[in-house]
Amino acid sequence: MAGTVKVSASLEDYLEAIYHTVEAKGAARAKDIVMRLGVHNSSVTQALKSLSEKELVNYAPYDTITLTKAGKRIAADVVHRHTTLRDFLSKVLGMDFQEADEGACRLEHAVSGEVVDRLVKFVKYFETCPANDIRWDDEAGYFCGNASEGHEHTCGRDMCGNGLDLKIPPDAKDTKEN
Repeated sequence: MAGTVKVSASLEDYLEAIYHTVEAKGAARAKDIVMRLGVHNSSVTQALKSLSEKELVNYAPYDTITLTKAGKRIAADVVHRHTTLRDFLSKVLGMDFQEADEGACRLEHAVSGEVVDRLVKFVKYFETCPANDIRWDDEAGYFCGNASEGHEHTCGRDMCGNGLDLKIPPDAKDTKEN
């Protein structure tokens, strides 16, 4: 049954919250989930009942909450997707960590396992390839081949010409219309 369980984005958030709370504290209680997700007690109770019916959590009122084997598998997958997306947004696209974390939280529910696998490989390549010197440059506002840590800002169209400006020009027309 657990292999075919469909879980909404909202319930995935609850599983992720339980997972992180158990990792940090050794156990989870409803009040921990309220604090982590910023939701009402009644919402947590309803979600826990739903997750319990799906056999993803072990739940009884006023008791600790644990993930079942299937619940832990789904939660770990959500955490993996979140971490991968956050790393991609922050390390590759140069976004602020907090903004990347919030964006990853919204994206993690929509991305497939294949996309995550490829992003993991790309982030590893991006971080380890000795020929990779392209980084997002906040000052220039685009990707730059000379913007890595320890290097002086040297990028700009008139300086080194290595900027990879990915902005679409305002006069660009959709080729499908022609």
